Amino acid sequence: MKSKELARVLKSQNMSQTGQVLLRMRRVRGALLLRRTQRHSSLSIGHLPLFIGNAQCPMPNAQCSIRREKWSEVSLVSRTTECWEKRRGKGGEPPESVVHASGSRLARSIRVLRVFRGSPFSFLLAVGLAAVVSLTGCSPQAGGDPPASSVTASNVTLTAAQRGQIQFYTVEPSEFRRVINTTGTVDFDADQATTILAPFSGPVARLLVSLGSEVKEGQPLATVDSPDFATAISAYRKALATARISRRIADFDQELLKHSAIRQRDAEQAQIDAAGAEADRDAALQELRSLKVDDQTIKAIEDGHPPSKIEGIIRAPISGTLVEKLVTPGQLLQAGATACFTVADLSRVWIMAQVFDSDIASVKVGDPVQIQTDVSAQPFAGTVDNISALVDPDTRSVAVRVVAQNPGDLLKKRMYVRVLIQAGKPSTGLLAPVSAILRDDEDLPFVYVAQSDGSFARQRVTEGYRAGNSYEITSGLKPGQHIVTEGGLFVQFLQNQ
Repeated sequence: MKSKELARVLKSQNMSQTGQVLLRMRRVRGALLLRRTQRHSSLSIGHLPLFIGNAQCPMPNAQCSIRREKWSEVSLVSRTTECWEKRRGKGGEPPESVVHASGSRLARSIRVLRVFRGSPFSFLLAVGLAAVVSLTGCSPQAGGDPPASSVTASNVTLTAAQRGQIQFYTVEPSEFRRVINTTGTVDFDADQATTILAPFSGPVARLLVSLGSEVKEGQPLATVDSPDFATAISAYRKALATARISRRIADFDQELLKHSAIRQRDAEQAQIDAAGAEADRDAALQELRSLKVDDQTIKAIEDGHPPSKIEGIIRAPISGTLVEKLVTPGQLLQAGATACFTVADLSRVWIMAQVFDSDIASVKVGDPVQIQTDVSAQPFAGTVDNISALVDPDTRSVAVRVVAQNPGDLLKKRMYVRVLIQAGKPSTGLLAPVSAILRDDEDLPFVYVAQSDGSFARQRVTEGYRAGNSYEITSGLKPGQHIVTEGGLFVQFLQNQ
């Protein structure tokens, strides 16, 4: 029979998947398969028949007249004893039909396949049987039992000895204080730090302090060859002399007025001129003070002993540490615009923490704060001083300012720190120990809850805030339930068996 005729016969006989497999096998071993099939008087393939010993073991809806003397025995064992027993004959005889296992269990499905020896067709039949098993499932006969339902997790029951190794925790509403764990950066306390601007224009003549030096209020920091400074001193000297002379003339005119030597109007004009001169003197003096001229220099000018070298002096406005030096000798300064130095009191600093909107409701002004850094094993203490009214558009967080003491000046500007803000108002909720919470195959949290019959049931929970060694359980548990805290892994192992 030619290959096309074989295909036509197979189609006419309602060819199943097995016939399709044999047809593909024929293309591989064409001539050999053709010779073997020509010896059969008929071929009707619904299922592949098996031969055990010298007796044919027919399968449902299948007949085949292959010569038996060429075969020894073929035994196919199912992957499950259930399918095997359904088709086992009484008295331990071989089964009357063969159960087909799914392709994914092929390695477990076929235990023994003994075919006739010495014939090339044995290879084709063995491969055909494997293909049938992989293409068809364990299909019960019509009217047979329905397939078993999938297995679901059930409660776990322990022996008395096993229960003795289990520890429990009773779930009850508990009071706890939230701790907001965030990060922050160190900054100078703006109430105790200042940037010194040049009070007058001119080139820097000398720098009198070095970076990091401790300075006192009024201490000279740098000298500047400033024409503004010289002009201010000259203006004060002129105003001072004019005010003195005008006052003397006004006093002399008052004496003359008493003896009717001058008119009343002239005496009054002298008083007005003296008052104007004194006002100009006071304005010039204020100009000197704004230029940070010291009292000693002003006293010398008033006594008629002006300084031999007129140069401006930049002085420290507050006491503290010189943390920034922004000018160099010879640099030209612009009055009121050029930043020269930064002086800060480092005994107290600000921590600018970032708190997100989910936690901002728990933060109040005055809440205690702990600042943790890598520079010290001991945390720094602080207090919430201000909560910003704006949200950062980049980070979508709210800036919380913390004031902290800085012993040893260990906290430096722009240093990153960990900030633990302890909420002053306590919260209430159901807490479960961390050891009681396990994870399933989907990485979802669950606990084992003791049942009234002594068994343990798996209960999924939703974790909330972690308070120390416990988690707040927002859903999944009720007050009064007993959960496993020690030994949960053992219970999970038993449940997975």
